[in-house]
Parts: sequence; C-alpha cells; structure tokens
Amino acid sequence: MCFGMCMSLLLEITTLKGRYDIVRFMKTIQRAGLYAHLRIGPYVCAEWNFGGFPVWLKYVPGISFRTDNEPFKRAMQGFTEKIVGLMKAEKLFESQGGPIILSQIENEYGVQSKLFGAAGYNYMTWAANMAIQTGTGVPWVMCKEDDAPDPVINTCNGFYCDSFAPNKPYKPTIWTEAWSGWFSEFGGTIHQRPVQDLAFAVAKFIQKGGSFINYYMYHGGTNFGRSAGGPFITTSYDYDAPIDEYGLIRQPKYGHLKELHRSIKMCERALVSVDPIVTQLGTYQQAHVYSTESGDCAAFLANYDTKSAARVLFNNMHYNLPPWSISILPDCRNVVFNTAKVGVQTSQMEMLPTNGIFSWESYDEDISSLDDSSTFTTVGLLEQINVTRDASDYLWYITSVDIGSSESFLHGGELPTLIVQSTGHAVHIFINGQLSGSAFGTRENRRFTYTGKVNMRPGTNRIALLSVAVGLPNVGGHYESWNTGILGPVALHGLDQGKWDLSWQKWTYQVGLKGEAMNLLSPDSATSVEWMQSSLAAQRPQPLTWHKAYFNAPEGDEPLALDMEGMGKGQIWINGQSIGRYWTAYASGTCNECNYAGTFRPTKCQLGCGQPTQRWYHVPRSWLKPTNNLLVVFEELGGNPSRISLVKRSVTSVCAEVSEFHPTIKNWQIESYGRAEEFHSPKVHLRCSLGQSIASIKFASFGTPLGTCGAYQQGACHASTSYAILEKKCIGKQRCTVTISNSNFGQDPCPRVMKKLSVEAVCAPTNWRG
Repeated sequence: MCFGMCMSLLLEITTLKGRYDIVRFMKTIQRAGLYAHLRIGPYVCAEWNFGGFPVWLKYVPGISFRTDNEPFKRAMQGFTEKIVGLMKAEKLFESQGGPIILSQIENEYGVQSKLFGAAGYNYMTWAANMAIQTGTGVPWVMCKEDDAPDPVINTCNGFYCDSFAPNKPYKPTIWTEAWSGWFSEFGGTIHQRPVQDLAFAVAKFIQKGGSFINYYMYHGGTNFGRSAGGPFITTSYDYDAPIDEYGLIRQPKYGHLKELHRSIKMCERALVSVDPIVTQLGTYQQAHVYSTESGDCAAFLANYDTKSAARVLFNNMHYNLPPWSISILPDCRNVVFNTAKVGVQTSQMEMLPTNGIFSWESYDEDISSLDDSSTFTTVGLLEQINVTRDASDYLWYITSVDIGSSESFLHGGELPTLIVQSTGHAVHIFINGQLSGSAFGTRENRRFTYTGKVNMRPGTNRIALLSVAVGLPNVGGHYESWNTGILGPVALHGLDQGKWDLSWQKWTYQVGLKGEAMNLLSPDSATSVEWMQSSLAAQRPQPLTWHKAYFNAPEGDEPLALDMEGMGKGQIWINGQSIGRYWTAYASGTCNECNYAGTFRPTKCQLGCGQPTQRWYHVPRSWLKPTNNLLVVFEELGGNPSRISLVKRSVTSVCAEVSEFHPTIKNWQIESYGRAEEFHSPKVHLRCSLGQSIASIKFASFGTPLGTCGAYQQGACHASTSYAILEKKCIGKQRCTVTISNSNFGQDPCPRVMKKLSVEAVCAPTNWRG
C-alpha cells in the first residue's frame, strides 16, 4: 500500500522505491505463481490517513474530491495513467503475460454517488470511461457501485455477499472485500471474526454462483508513521487476518480456510459448467447442486438455523449439519468439509521477553519559549490542517491573559474555569508552562469540549494549547472540508468580570514540536542536545518528553515488538523510521462469549475490554542493525520509560480437537483421469513454528473431553493411554500426526459413544531445556 505517498511521488518521478516499489511487489507476486487484483483507487479508504490522498491535494485551487470536478479529475487521471504505465512497461498485466488479472477504479463510491446526485453519477461514468481508455487488456471493476457502466463490473464488499448480484446477468459475481475481521480504534475493543462464520460466508457465496473472492485482509499489517487515519485508528491493522500483523500464521483461521479452498477446488469442473439447482431440505436447510451432463456433480448442503443442528436427507443419504454451516460434497455423496467443524490446530501466541535492557536518556520539550522563526501571530483561531498541512500531528495555540491582583480567586475564592471547544482530536492545556489537563475526542465524536479549573497568578499568564491530530478522516462526504483543531470558543469563566472570551484575541502559532524541528528522532541528530540520564529523569516524569536508548538486535528470527503498556500517548522511531503512534487508551465495550452462529457484526465478538486497545507495536527486523539501534520515544503525557521492553512474538502452545468422524478431504480425491475414493481415518496434526519443537504434552484425552484450547478437562470417557500415545508420537518433533481410532489408543474407551481427541502441546525453541 503506498496510496497518497505514491500520488505525491508520481507527480515528479516515474519509479517508486523501497516500501513504495509496487513494480517489485507485482513481480514478487508473479514469481510466487499468484494472481493480482490491482486496486488503483486512487481513493482507497482503508482507514488510511486522508483516505489515501496526499493532504496537499485539498489545496489545489477549485478542487472538490470525488465528484464531477475538473481539478480533481485531472489529478486522478494523471495518477491512474502513471500506475497503469508502470505496469505496462514491465508487462505485468495478464494480457501481457503478467499476474494482474483485474483492475479497480474508485472505491466504494455508491453511497457518495447518491449523495452527490447528478455530479456523482457523471463523475462515476467519467472514471469508468477513463479507466477503460488506459487499455490494460484486463477487466475493470468498481466495488459497491451498483451503476457501474459496461464493461466495468460492479462488485461487492462486506461480511457477506451471497445476496449480491451484478447489474447485468452477463457479468461475473465478484466479492472484492471479504472482511476477515475488523479494524481497531484507540479506546475500542479488538474485533474477532470466528473462522466458522467466515468460512460459512465464503461457502454460501460460492454455492450461489460466486466467481471470485478477495479477502480483506488476508495478511494483517501495521500503519507505520502517521499513516493511520480514521481518526483514532490504531497503529496495528491486524484485522484478525489469517496471517497476522507480524507475518505469522493465525490458526485455526488460516488452516480452516485453506481446507475450504481445497474443497471448493475439488468442485471446480461442476462449478464452472452449470448453474446450481436449489432444493429445499427443511425449513432452514437447502441443497445447491451443480450437476453436468458429463457426470460431474458437486453439492453444497446448508443449514441456516443459528441454534439447532439438522439431519437432512439428500440423494437417499442422511447428513448431519451443525447450526449455521455448509457441507461440501465434491461428488454429491461424500462430505469433505463442513464450515463449522474445525479440524486444524489452534496456535496460542505470546509476547515473550528478550534479554535486552534499555538505558534511557531524556530531553524535555521546551514549552517556556518559542522559536520566533517558526511562529506567526494573528487574530483569532485557525483550523489546524490549514496551518500544519499535515507536516506534524502537533500545533501550538498560544495566547496571554493579564490577571489583576484583586481577583477573588487569588484570595481564597474558587479557581476560574477554562473551556476549550475543539473540532478534534486531542488537546493538552498548559498554563504558565505546567500541564493543567487534557481532553480527547473519539472516532465517532471527533468534536469535544475541555473544561477544567486553571491556577493562574497575578500579572501576565501564558495559555498554551497543544492541539493533536490522531489521523485524518478517510471516509465521508467531502471529508476534505472537515475541520481539525481548536476553532473555539475558548473562554475563561469565573473571573470577577464574568466570562472572558479569548477566541478573538491574538494567538501565536507554532507547527510541530521543537524536537521534531531538531530531528531528535534521527541517529544523525540525536546527539545535538544534552540528554538527562534515566536515573534523574525517572524522579521527575514530565509531559512532552523525548526519551532515547540504544539496543542490539535480539538473536533469532521471531518477530519483534515494543511493549508500551507503561507509557501514555506519543510516537516511536527506530533508527529514524517511525513505528507509528502509540496510545495506552483502555478499551470500553461488551466482551461476552462469542458464538460463531448468526450474522456477524463488529460488536458481536469483542476482546480486550478494560485492557489497552494496543499494547505491542511491531518492530520490523529489517529496520534493525546487529548493534547500536536507536530507539526514540516522544511521550505527551508522562509515562514510565523504564517499563518499555522489547519482546518477541512466538507460538507457545498448539491445540487440536478432532472427532472420530471428522470429514476429511483425503477421503475423496480428484485424480487427473477420474475419481478415486479411499477412506482415511481422521488425524490430529500438530505443528510448532520453525526452530521450535514440541517440549511437552500439556493435555491429551481421547474420549469425551471438555473445554477449549488452554482450558481442556477430562470428560466422563477418557482413554488412559492418551498422554503416552501423544508423548511418543510428538515429543522432540517440530510436527507430528496422530490417527484418531480406537486401535491406536489400545481399545474403545466408551463403546457406542461419539469420541474425539483433544490435545494441547507446548512449543519451545529446539535447544530449550525444561
């Protein structure tokens, strides 16, 4: 993702480098044998700062975003043609032998189109025609745009797309964003989408004739720098994706979807040959059957009931369907997969300490004086982004008030109250250089009012308001016109004269922090000021403080993160590169037990109530040197840097739970020249990460075990050989497989009872000694 930075760069150069090298990315996709869907936008939403647009774009004379506006269309066309030109020059479109099979123009425009009326429709039509004229040789799509004109294909984004149909019968049914989870915002919970529901949604889309699915996200990511938008979107963009933010496989989500995809692949000849015949099997049960004249047959048996399992009769055979599930039968007879029956392992991840110890030095941001060369003074309050142009999250608003010595509050009366109304996103109040209070908005309510008592002295008092942006908006009608910062009123209440409105007196402005201007985050400039040793700094924690430390890269290849639980709010840099914003904002929400069955929405399966929304911040190993890495932290509120630690993300245990009649793909395989049917007993597969082995078996029971991963218990039925069998098969190995059968465990521990094997194994480094 390069978005607005790409747009900025492409106005002046013809190639993109480093993290913005989209050509290299496409070539990597090609070498891996994958296909690419090139979603150009240039509006991307993506919870990205300003929706992917560079902020300078809003200052182009006469511009209005995403409507029938000539300045905007010129910029959009220039960006689109340059991206297409880069791809064509390297022969990366499928029509040239490359991996790009689809391209997208605009993004989720339907709501905006209706909002803007005729201007929206004209712009949408223009964008479609402009894209077609680029001559990519591959289809173009528009997502969530029902009026997409031929030959552009309208597509679906959402948690479910089984009810979607394109606007013409000859267009394929495409799901451009199958949402694997949901994003997080500071102060909010973590959203987890059960894999059973995601697999159900995908299978339901395919059973109804869906042609193409793109997961959003399949690999979680990190909003490095100040790229997170919203506002208030977290630096982590993990999204509960099958591959997590750190590049590690999230099980069981990854494995269960992999088995789903293999099952669908088995049905491909029938799926691409005919439309399904739908048969009602019960009140909430259906069969979608793809049957060809040549004998290919594939069936999807669905149970839409959210509470009850169902036993259905299909092709003279009985099938048991769990609630809210679909079974896939590639031969219309044998079940190879059910969306609700998860047979792959669950991997338990933990953040483990490294041996590194930070020796901190600190430097206080000087707020008592200003650099006259970087300030200006004017009457009234100014909108923040118009002043900063998003060069910094920070803007100082500074004014002075003269307090007479006879004021009542100076002689035992009640202190005056300062009221500050802000359009977003946060503000820190300093009175005569001392922090007096702070206030914050939220993603849903950017605007807020600060109200607090202020301690003032006779004579001149300096009021300094540090307004803080926490990412610019990424969605909404004409969001480029939305305000940020302090637009007032700002007033003192409780003086002898009554209310004193400060809004229209002279205010002095300074963009950014002095530490930013001195580039304290850079290894080349970090030594330009005198830093205080950590032992002294710890005795006097201050707001607006810079902290620095040097460290060596830990051994190994596990992904790394910084534990920031002991800090307040600010930003992090390593070797001059920005990790992103951090904020120990505690999550409020409703974290109840999550049932996979039933329609998913972000509020359904919440985690982390009462905990920091984000505690750990990804540190790419590629950013590190073997030794002497510079870590710089800017803290707005105070915090305790001695509690910052470098941790590594690692699999600590793996669990699996499989019944003796679990459907398995290996029971039925499509061979090159026909079909082959062979029964295979279900198996438990356990696998630790590379460089790890199974150190111990924490739990094992073949019978009727209870509980879930991390909290298993023996049930009424238990094979006494369970631990011995698992230990013999698995201890000391990186991976192992155990067949689920009575003979493998010596004898049937409880005849005529459905049994399962539940296992939890502890993973440890291969050289670990427990």
